[in-house]
Amino acid sequence: MQLTIDRSSPNPIYAQICDQLRRLILSGELTDGYLLPSERKLAAELGVHRNTVTRSYMELKSEGLIDARQGMGYRVQSEGPLSSMKKKPVHWEALIEDRYMDIRSPFDELYHMSYEEGLIPFGGGVAAREPYPAEEIADCFERILKSSADRPYFHTPYQGDLALREQIAAYLEERGIRVRPANLQIFAESNQTMDFLNSLLLSPGDVVIAPEAMSADVFRSIQLSGGKLCTVPMDKEGMICDHLEGIIEKSRPRYIYVDSSFNNPTGAILSVKRRQKLLELSYRYRVPILEEDEGSELYYGERPMPSIRSMDPGSNVLYLNSFSLLLRPGLGISFVAAEREIIERLHNMVSVRLAALDWAPQMITLDYMQTGKFTARLEEFRQVCRKKRDRMYVHLQRLTERFGIRADLPEGGVYFWVRLPAGMDAGRLLIEAQKEGVTFIPGNLFYPDRKGGADHIRLNFSYPSIAQINEGMSMLEKAMERLA
Repeated sequence: MQLTIDRSSPNPIYAQICDQLRRLILSGELTDGYLLPSERKLAAELGVHRNTVTRSYMELKSEGLIDARQGMGYRVQSEGPLSSMKKKPVHWEALIEDRYMDIRSPFDELYHMSYEEGLIPFGGGVAAREPYPAEEIADCFERILKSSADRPYFHTPYQGDLALREQIAAYLEERGIRVRPANLQIFAESNQTMDFLNSLLLSPGDVVIAPEAMSADVFRSIQLSGGKLCTVPMDKEGMICDHLEGIIEKSRPRYIYVDSSFNNPTGAILSVKRRQKLLELSYRYRVPILEEDEGSELYYGERPMPSIRSMDPGSNVLYLNSFSLLLRPGLGISFVAAEREIIERLHNMVSVRLAALDWAPQMITLDYMQTGKFTARLEEFRQVCRKKRDRMYVHLQRLTERFGIRADLPEGGVYFWVRLPAGMDAGRLLIEAQKEGVTFIPGNLFYPDRKGGADHIRLNFSYPSIAQINEGMSMLEKAMERLA
C-alpha cells in the first residue's frame, strides 16, 4: 500500500490519506478483510501526527469502508460500505485539530482553585478589591444605565467606545506615548488581546522570541496559533539580550514578545539599556516588538522607566496594556496601540468573532476616567498592594531563616517569585499546601517546556486580604515543615 502526502496542497493531510485509502478500497486494490497499518505505524511512515491518521481512519469507519476490532486493528469492511445500516457514533476526538489535542490546563485549574471557598488564594493574579467598594460600583452602573436609556447599551463599536479610546489616548500621552484614538483597539482582557493578535500575525511554524519564565497564558496563545517559541533566559534586568542578534538571524522571528515592567512571574524590570538594544535590533532586522506593560502602574517606589513604546522613534512596537489590575476584579479592560493597518484588521476580526465588545466594563472604566477617580485611585491601589506585599515579605523572611528560601522584595507588580531550598520540589509542596488550605502556582508552569522552575513558586499578594495572607503563609510554613 503506497500513500503520498502533498504538504503544499490546500487539502488537509487527513483528507489526503482518507481519499487515497477510499480509492484503493473502492477499486478493489485493498480487498475485504485487508489489515491496515496501525495509526502509529502509518503516522511514522508518512511523517504526520498520529491524530491525523486516527482522524482519517475514523472518517472511513463512519462511511462503513473499514471496521475496527479490539486487538485486531483496522480492517477493510468485509461486506462493503452500504451493507450495514447500524448507527455509527461520531468520533469527536478525530475531528479536533491536532494542536488542540494535547492541551493540558494545570495552570488554569490551579488559578481557578485559588478562588474556591475555603482556600487561601495565593495562586491567582487579579486586582485588590478594597479600593473600589461594591456600593460605589453599583451606583456608577445605575448612573450609566440611566444616562444610556436612549441608546442600545448592549452594543459598542467593534473598535471600542470612542470616548473611552479618547480617554486612554490622553492617559497614554501622560506616559510619553502619543497615540490617536483611531490607533487603539479595546478588548475585554489581555488574554483576548493576545489571542486576536496571534491569530492576525502568526502562521503555523512562525517563530516568536520571548523571555523565560513567562506568563502561561501568553505562551499557550502563541502555541495554539501555530507559533514556535524561542525562549531567552532572564536575570534581574529582564530578558538577556547579549546573544539576541544571532538568535534573530537564525530564527527569523515574526515578533519579539517582552513583558517589560514587573515580569509575570519573576517581577523583573527590563533595563533601559536592554530596551534600547531591543529597539536597535527591531529596526536593524525589521522585527516587531510586542510589549506588554500591564503591571507598570503598580510600582511601590519610584515610577518605573519609560515603556519601550514611548522610546520607539517610529512604529515598530505593538503596545498592549490592561486595567485589569487597577479596577475591581472583572471590570478591567485591555487595549492595544498599533498602526492603523493592524487596528483595522483587528476591528474586522472582532466584527466576525463577536456580536459586540463587553459594554459594561467599558462604560464603568470610562466613567472613572472622565471623573478623575481612576487616577485618584491609583495611589490608593499602590498603598493597599504595598501593605500586602510588605506583610507577605515579613512571612517570607521567616521562611528564609527557617528553611533557606530566597525571595526578593518586588519593586512593583503583584507577585513574589520564591526560590525553594535545595531538594524541595514545588509540586510536592503544592500537595502539602493544599492539604493545609492554601494554593500557589508552581514555577515550572511558567516554562513552555516545563524544564525549568521546579524549584520556584509564584505567590500573589494583591487579591487576598491581610488576614488571609497571615493565615495562608502560616499554612505554607506548616507544609514546608513536612518536607524540610
